[in-house]
Amino acid sequence: MEQKLINRVVIAGGGTAGWMVAACLSKMLGKVLDIKLIESDEIGTVGVGEATIPTLVTFHRLLDINEQEFMAATQGTFKLGIGFENWRDVGQNYIHSFGLTGTDHWSAGFQHFWLKGRERKLAGDYGDYCLELKAAQADRFAHLPRGGLNYAFHIDASLYAKFLRKVSEGFGAQRIEGKIVEVKTDPASGYITAIRLDSGTDIEGDLFIDCTGFRGLLIGQALHVGYEDWSHWLYNDSAIALQTESVREAWPYTRSIAREAGWQWRIPLQHRVGNGIVYCSRYLADDQAKQTLLANVEGKVLTEPRVIKFRPGQRREHWKKNCIAVGLASGFIEPLESTSIHLIQRSMIRLMQMFPRTSIQQSDIDEFNQQMSSEIEHIRDFIVLHYHVTDRQDTPFWRAVRNMSIPQSLQHRIDLFRETGRVFRVPNELFAENSWIQVMLGQGIMPRQHHPVADLMGDEELSRFLEGISSSVDRTVMQLPKHQAYLEQYCKAPDVRRGVGG
Repeated sequence: MEQKLINRVVIAGGGTAGWMVAACLSKMLGKVLDIKLIESDEIGTVGVGEATIPTLVTFHRLLDINEQEFMAATQGTFKLGIGFENWRDVGQNYIHSFGLTGTDHWSAGFQHFWLKGRERKLAGDYGDYCLELKAAQADRFAHLPRGGLNYAFHIDASLYAKFLRKVSEGFGAQRIEGKIVEVKTDPASGYITAIRLDSGTDIEGDLFIDCTGFRGLLIGQALHVGYEDWSHWLYNDSAIALQTESVREAWPYTRSIAREAGWQWRIPLQHRVGNGIVYCSRYLADDQAKQTLLANVEGKVLTEPRVIKFRPGQRREHWKKNCIAVGLASGFIEPLESTSIHLIQRSMIRLMQMFPRTSIQQSDIDEFNQQMSSEIEHIRDFIVLHYHVTDRQDTPFWRAVRNMSIPQSLQHRIDLFRETGRVFRVPNELFAENSWIQVMLGQGIMPRQHHPVADLMGDEELSRFLEGISSSVDRTVMQLPKHQAYLEQYCKAPDVRRGVGG
């Protein structure tokens, strides 16, 4: 007996997650799949995630998206990293950039040569040897040959969803307006068979993608997949977002400013600035958080502050039966380091690699779940690092995160770096060695020793080596145009305030 092909895909929910799924599936498999996306104009999206990381550049290349068109459509700016202010201690700042620092030797990373140079008083700051970091500090940007400058984007999330909708519909995906009132399942198998809308229409499918946000209407409410709570490591459970008018030129990095019980973001777009505060409600009331945010923004406030509640953690299964949770429905860590859009993308890449032709196989489900869980746990550890490794003891929140117990996997990384200066990347994890090094140094961990290979260089040779790298970085930075000037030449968006352009 011939098995029925899986060709009806139903995406529940729009927003960034839903339309990224639709764009990817329709581009790759649109000729053989019937793709329907259900969303309601009446239901708003969380939409605080306006900063991205370099993996989105790769995603857009896979989809053949024209970067200039995308940036103009989303009022986008470029991002070279994240500036951390007051995290190690009040008044102490550093940048986690997207680039590589220095030049590695096959036996030892650049940090070992830098540590030796620092010991011998021959080295500057670790960031002096990173092009992306120095360019961020100088507010400069340009595309360089052979991917010579690693970057990501700041975007308007709602405009990004609209842009991807256009892309998806161009490849044959169909949008259906409606609210979900019921999720129908087969009594025997437990598989989802259809989604009923408020109009009374049933949307049937073979494979369902849950992009319904924190509600998890399919994965949580219909299939009863539980949630792994990480609030004992990630204290923040609330965020407030608002938009302000731009009062200065756009800078090419995200600002992350530590406050008394959390942190504040500032994200420059072409037409406005995205602002928000992420905090722990046990240490800061919503009204206090709102006052803190409003007291620390620039320019006219354009939107009402919106409080968003969340629970850090992940679903115990990201794929169950014929349903895959993507985006906030699958879990959420917090906005720090801008990983939400990346995890949507990773879910899609994995689904493409494991897309079922006929029946859904449990071995695929198990592999998908294992890979997703492992990746999210690595990201979780990286985020916890920012809070736990700090000199701050000025408020109850910072004292609590400083003294909390942390995952053993993270403790090992911290101990390894502190004792030996070594960092090893786990296969397929998001953050590379240089990210861990920049943040651990930035938060105040100084390794106690360096690799012996660095001792093979005498002072003169080491000085030349370090000076050669920093001089090359400085020369390149000076040749780059100002970020604002490059934006206006490369991808100037229509002036939405005056309604000019399309």
